[in-house]
Amino acid sequence: MVHISTQSGLRIVVLAGGDSPERPVSLASGEQVAAALASAGHRVGRCDPADTTIETFPWSRYDACFLALHGGAGENGQIQQRLEVLGVPFTGSCSRASRLAMCKSASKERFFQVGVPTQPYVLVHAADSEADIARKTAGLNFPLVVKPDCQGSSLGLGLARNGAELRAAVKAALVFDPFAIVEPYVVGREFTVALLSRQPLPLLEVVAPAGLFDYEAKYESAMTEYRFETGLLPETATEIEQAAIAAADALGTAGLVRVDLILDRTGRPCVLEVNTIPGMTPHSLAPKAAAQAGLTLAGLCEWMLEDCLATSEVLR
Repeated sequence: MVHISTQSGLRIVVLAGGDSPERPVSLASGEQVAAALASAGHRVGRCDPADTTIETFPWSRYDACFLALHGGAGENGQIQQRLEVLGVPFTGSCSRASRLAMCKSASKERFFQVGVPTQPYVLVHAADSEADIARKTAGLNFPLVVKPDCQGSSLGLGLARNGAELRAAVKAALVFDPFAIVEPYVVGREFTVALLSRQPLPLLEVVAPAGLFDYEAKYESAMTEYRFETGLLPETATEIEQAAIAAADALGTAGLVRVDLILDRTGRPCVLEVNTIPGMTPHSLAPKAAAQAGLTLAGLCEWMLEDCLATSEVLR
């Protein structure tokens, strides 16, 4: 059972918006969070980094900052580092962990170091020619998954079954980032594990209509299924949860995180990525898992605030 004891009546700034490609999702998360915090009795202010300079915002009027930013500077550690310098308590992971998690190639290198199961990959750059890309990916077998190296919400995610599709997928991914990663497509079942610190919420299986949980499947498709009744053996479910916890440990995350994994045909979990600021929209997976555990969105936000304030007290 999740313990929540945050006092009511705190003054909280919801940081949402920003100028990343994920701005619409961030604004939607911010609206949900602000309403949830207000319903719990807190006084809520707003700050959009696209309109307001972090350093000039009147932080002394508030007790904490609730981060609802997705992508770009809001999730890659830049905003976190600026808040750290200002001494503002904020929800979620520190700047270092945020940088690691947002960069898929850096996350994978860390996973390799400590033995977290993940797929091999190659990194391609916008300056690479088609011949460079073909040479770099020659050791990987189709089908391949292509992703922007530093992006979230599955933006720019593509599946390539041949060379022509690979070139098109790389081009699409590079719209969002100068680097893209290419890795083998894992045939299996996709799961997500939301962690409160290192405590897993109910395991959730994602069944996308085309077998790829891209932006459309995540936010626009009515065909995507979310299943808590997975039919997994208890030991398999535990193995997935342990892989998720190991991934969070490897990156040094804090607060609420969401770890996405594939269970391959051999029953081996494979970590895809770690999201340090999971979405809080009506479509988002972490709130679905919290609700399955009996935790309302307001309760989830309360837990995140308590964790944030407890951490800031320890650091003082």
